[in-house]
Amino acid sequence: MSREKKKVIWAVVVITAIWNAYIILHTNALADPLQEILKKIISCCMIDAALIGFILMYDRIVSLPIELYQNRELIWKLAKNDFRAKYAGSYLGILWAFVQPVVTVLVYWFVFSVGARSDITGETSYPFVLWLIAGITPWFFFSDALGQGTSALLSYQYLVKKVVFKISILPIIKVISSLFIHVFLTLVAGLLMILCGYYPSIYWLQLPYFTICIFLLVLGMSYVTCSIVVFFRDLGQIIGIALQVGVWITPIMWHIEALPRPLQVLFKLNPVYYVVDGYRMSFLDNMWFFEHFYSTAYFWIFTAVMFLTGAIVFKRLKIHFADVL
Repeated sequence: MSREKKKVIWAVVVITAIWNAYIILHTNALADPLQEILKKIISCCMIDAALIGFILMYDRIVSLPIELYQNRELIWKLAKNDFRAKYAGSYLGILWAFVQPVVTVLVYWFVFSVGARSDITGETSYPFVLWLIAGITPWFFFSDALGQGTSALLSYQYLVKKVVFKISILPIIKVISSLFIHVFLTLVAGLLMILCGYYPSIYWLQLPYFTICIFLLVLGMSYVTCSIVVFFRDLGQIIGIALQVGVWITPIMWHIEALPRPLQVLFKLNPVYYVVDGYRMSFLDNMWFFEHFYSTAYFWIFTAVMFLTGAIVFKRLKIHFADVL
C-alpha cells in the first residue's frame, strides 16, 4: 500500500470516527427518544458501511476524481465551448437559456397564486412567487444537468471513438455547462428577493454549499445514466418522464407539511428535496443547514454512494462504448 493511499484512508477513518461521535452525542430534546436512538443507529451503520466500501474499492473510486483533476483545464475550456454551441446560430443566442425558466416560473405563479389561490406555502409570510423561485431554481439545474449529462457520450460520439481522449471528462463538461445558467438564475433570484424587501443575510452564504451539493449529486447520477444509455437508449426517454413527474413529487409547488408525517418522511428521502429546502432556508427562512443534521447526513451518504456507483459503472462499461457507438 502506497504512502498516499494510507494517508487518505486514515484521514477518512478519522473523519468517520468524528462523524460517528457527533451523531452519538447529538441530541434533539423535541424528538421522540426511541426515534432518536433508531436514527443514530441507522446513521452510524450507513457511515461505517460507506467507510468499508471506500477502503475495499479505493483504487476504483479515486481513479475518476484524479482524472477529472488532471484534466481540469480541458474540462473548463470544453464546458464553455459546449455552452456556446447550444445556442449558436439563433438570433437571441444564449438568452434562450433563460427564457424557458422565466416563462415556467410565470406560468406556475399564475396557476397557483392567481388561478388556484390556495395556501400552498403553508404558514409563511412571504409571497408565493419568491417561495416558488427559491425552490425551483435548483430544480432547473438538476433537470437540465441530468438530461445533458445522460446524453454526454451520445453527443460526443466522435470523441468517444478516439483512443487517446479521456472520455471520463464528458459528463462533467455537460454538467458544468448547465451550471453557468444556474449561477445566473441564482443571481436573478437573489435580485428579486432584494426588490421584494428580502435583503441579503449571512444565511445567503450557504448558497454555494447547496450548489456544490446539487452539482455532486447530479454528476454522480450522470455517470451512471450516461453509461447505461449507450446500451439502452430508451433510458433517455424514461429520465425525461421521471423529471416531469419529479418536479411534482419534489415539494416545489406545494408545502410538504400538508402531508401526514409518514408521507413527509418518504418524500424527504428524495435527495433533491434537501437542496430545494436548503435554497429556501438560505433565501427566506434564515436557517442553517446543520440545524437539519440527519437530513444533511442522509444527503451526503446518498450522494457519496451515487458518485461511487457512477465511477464504478463508468469504468467497467467504458471499454465497450466505442464499439456500441
